[in-house]
Amino acid sequence: MSLTSDKISTIERAGDDARAVLRSALETLHGDVAVLSSFGAESAALLSLVADIAPATPILFLETGQHFPETLAYRRALATQLGLTDVRDIRPNPDALRNRDPEGQLWAFDPDACCQLRKVEPLDLATLPFHALITGRKRSQASTRQRMEIVEPNGEGRIKINPLATWSAADLDEEIDRRSLPRHPLSLHGYPSIGCAPCTRAVGEDEDPRAGRWAGLDKTECGIHRPAL
Repeated sequence: MSLTSDKISTIERAGDDARAVLRSALETLHGDVAVLSSFGAESAALLSLVADIAPATPILFLETGQHFPETLAYRRALATQLGLTDVRDIRPNPDALRNRDPEGQLWAFDPDACCQLRKVEPLDLATLPFHALITGRKRSQASTRQRMEIVEPNGEGRIKINPLATWSAADLDEEIDRRSLPRHPLSLHGYPSIGCAPCTRAVGEDEDPRAGRWAGLDKTECGIHRPAL
């Protein structure tokens, strides 16, 4: 299936209404689109909307091997509760792990290389069958995301679709409460943004929500959301 300009235009015409964007994308690109989810602090909102429209949509979860146990338990429980039937655990190549991170400590001295090995490369392979990837990114999450488009090119004729781009933290909380969705256990203990356990800490009330990711390093993204070339 090819990603034509007509299909992209159809999605763009949905404007910034998250539900309309998501429905348009899932129906227009059926079989050619997947959802990327970290099953993190804010993931339930997007996943519940997907479940309402097309619960058999492929959901890609990067199982890096270094998640908090709470994240893995939440991933299983939330997928079951929402009735998502095609959640795929995307893991790093075992040979690459043995060759490049045999002790599982790469994160400590080269976090960019660790993300490349455990996230970027596995996701690149997992998304080969799809021309479009839906994410839960929001402009309000970080300064690096403030100019993010709802439909953005991702190189090589592919796009990323960010239905929740215009949502604030308050919008997310309202949606999660309205639907009585379960929250990630760590989000109740000072973790507004949750990644791999070695590179995530709790944040203070006055800190940026993503301050706990790669704290103390000049790093704000893992690399899976590279700008289009």
